[in-house]
Formats: sequence, structure tokens, C-alpha cells
Amino acid sequence: MPIEIKMPALSPTMEEGTLARWLVNVGDQVSAGDIMAEIETDKATMEFEAVDEGTIASIQVEAGSENVKVGTVIAILAEEGEDVDAAASASVAPTVPKGESAPAPAPSDSPAPSAPTPSPSPALAAKDNRIIASPLAKRIAEQKGVDLSAITGSGPNGRIVKADVEGAQPAAAAAAPTASAPAPVVSAPVEAQTFGIPHTAEKLSNMRKTIARRLTESKQQVPHIYLTVDIQLDALLKLRGELNAALEPQGVKLSVNDLLIKALAKSLIQVPKCNVQYAGDQLISFERADISVAVSIPAGLITPIVVDAGSKSVSAISTEMKDLAGRARDGKLMPEEYQGGTASLSNMGMYGIKQFEAVINPPQGMIMAIGAGEQRPYVVDGALSVASVMSATGSFDHRAIDGADGAQLMQAFKQLVENPLGLVA
Repeated sequence: MPIEIKMPALSPTMEEGTLARWLVNVGDQVSAGDIMAEIETDKATMEFEAVDEGTIASIQVEAGSENVKVGTVIAILAEEGEDVDAAASASVAPTVPKGESAPAPAPSDSPAPSAPTPSPSPALAAKDNRIIASPLAKRIAEQKGVDLSAITGSGPNGRIVKADVEGAQPAAAAAAPTASAPAPVVSAPVEAQTFGIPHTAEKLSNMRKTIARRLTESKQQVPHIYLTVDIQLDALLKLRGELNAALEPQGVKLSVNDLLIKALAKSLIQVPKCNVQYAGDQLISFERADISVAVSIPAGLITPIVVDAGSKSVSAISTEMKDLAGRARDGKLMPEEYQGGTASLSNMGMYGIKQFEAVINPPQGMIMAIGAGEQRPYVVDGALSVASVMSATGSFDHRAIDGADGAQLMQAFKQLVENPLGLVA
């Protein structure tokens, strides 16, 4: 019988995506493991592999279709030996995408049954009265000021989904806030104001929408504290040159960024109070330092992760970063390679930026912003001289990290960079 190929969930938080491109056509034979399509999630364009063998009987969702819900039938596969035309014309039950309720049945001329039909109960868990709602529904409800407890969910087990919140009536809106409980500030939708100036308009990609949302949430919800230190780079640059000469036969060339990734990871291990995550009524302390490294790609910004960077050699970090950055630019990273991390590093030195303050990448507790190394007047051994100096600024989540602890991390980072043999010891 025909096999329904459905929109997959390519990350734990994915609820919809863009079917960017089909790599197969109707009539093509596919085997398990064959690449069938490219799907754009909120962070990357990922390849979708076939699970079953057969012939593509029909394509239900055209290439370029946006906001395709997870679980939507996107193609029909005819099994081996099955008539392709028959499979294509077979009746396929319409798929109700996640976040939408099934259409109501057509009205009937027959009288209604005498027994009353029970109305669905609000979406509350039976044991602890928690509201059951999808993350997307919760976010929309918060933006619209809708009270989820007054909404009846249409999803499985009464789960509130996107369509329930979007269709909420004014009666479901939260009661007017009292003086003791001020309403949260909700940003108004941004509307274009072109004033008649010639312009072009480009539709935002899923990645750019996610970047905009997450950075807005970070600046609104996370109290940032910024700490800056100036760091002399001459010893690090000298060591890098010596290491690159030794590693040249292996085809490895270290960047300054590779050494800074190692320095940040070791600093976080030395100052564990900064290797943390704020989680409401809990403070999560991590036992290793996974460093998310900001990489600019055509679609925006992505942060591939160097796992346990503190215990890896700088040559291993260099090789891993080249691989991660290359696949990031090609949109080939797996979700686990860019989701997570205990802290981030963002380096804009290559653009000549002297100093900047980076936005924390939630739920992480800190991010290190690296400026350009440049020749500056600098006091060395009590005498004024000229040295290669860079400015590094740490952004810390003040809910989880006190200023004194952040200062200790910045001191540890400065000490390691200015005495870089500790990075290879």
C-alpha cells in the first residue's frame, strides 16, 4: 500500500519548516538512506533521507513551501511492485498539521442525539493542574496577553496548540493587571515605514526570524552585566607562530581564535561559578566547558559547539572548528552540533572592531566578545612601550553570575592569554 512521507521534526523544538528543495522527482526510485529533499529549519538547511524503498508516486508539497507543519504528508511512496499510478491516485487521509484543529463535520439533516455531548475540558493536567500547551502556543499567548487557562485545547489530550491561541476570543484574554502585578511588556509588531523612499523588501528566513526573536528575548529577559579587560597578545602570537611551524607537516594551522576558545574553556573550569545556567528556581553548574563559537553565514549567525574544549589540544580544536565552520556555511550541521554549549565566544577582531558587547545566547550564562589585536601604548614591566593589545568583554547573566565572579573569570582569561604556555600544558 502507498507509504505517506511526512514532514519530519529535524530538531527537538521544530514545529514547522520550509521545504526548500526536492532532490527527487515523481517516478524516481529511492532506497533507504537516499537524500530526498532539503528542509530549512530555524537554524540550518538539512538533508532529509528516505527511510523506505520504493518509487515516488506523487509530491504533495511543492518546493519552496513555507511553514509546513511537522507531520504534514509531503509525498507518497509506492512500495516495490505496487502500481505507481494507483498509489498516486489512492485516497490519502488529509493530514492535520500540528497547530491546527481538524475541520468540523458538515451539518446533517438528521435530528441531534438526545444525549448531551460533553464539552471538551480545558487543557489542564489531571494531577497537578499544569496547563498543557506547545512552546509556540505559550509564546504567542504571552505576546498577545492571552490567558491559557481559559482556552480549550484541540491537540492530543487537550493540548493547547498554535491555532487555539490565535483563534482565542477576547473573553480568553487575561484579566486586567492589578497594581501589585504589572502586566509584562509586550513588543508591538514592527511595521515597515518606507516614507516613499525607493527600496526592496526581502522575506526573512526562518533562521533570521529565530535570531531576531531570541536576541530580543535575551535583552528583555536577561539582565546583562559587562566586564572588559585589555590583554597583551605578543606572547600568544609568538607561541602561535612556533606551534604552526611545528604543525605544518600535519597540515594544521592554528588561528588566534582556536587559542582563545581553549583559553575561555580553561577559564570556565578554573572559575566554575561562571560555567552555569540560570533555570528559574535552580542554578545549573556544568562540569565541563562546551564552547559555542559564533560563525557568520549568509543566512545569519550560527554557533557550532566545541564540546569539552578545555580537555582538547589546540590542534584538535583547530581541526574541529574548520570542519564545523565549513559545514555551518553549507547548512549541514546536525542540531546537536549547534544546540547547547555552556558559554559562547564571538570574535569580531578580523573586522577591525576594537571592542563590543555581545548579547548572551540563552540559556547560557555568559559570552566572551573579542576585539581586534592592535599596536597600542602599553605599560610593560613598569615602562611605557608599544605592544599588541586586544580588548575582551564578557557579558554575564547577572541572575546567575555575580560581578565579582565575572571579574575572576576575566582575570583568569587574561592570565592564560598573556601566559599561553598554560594552554598547551
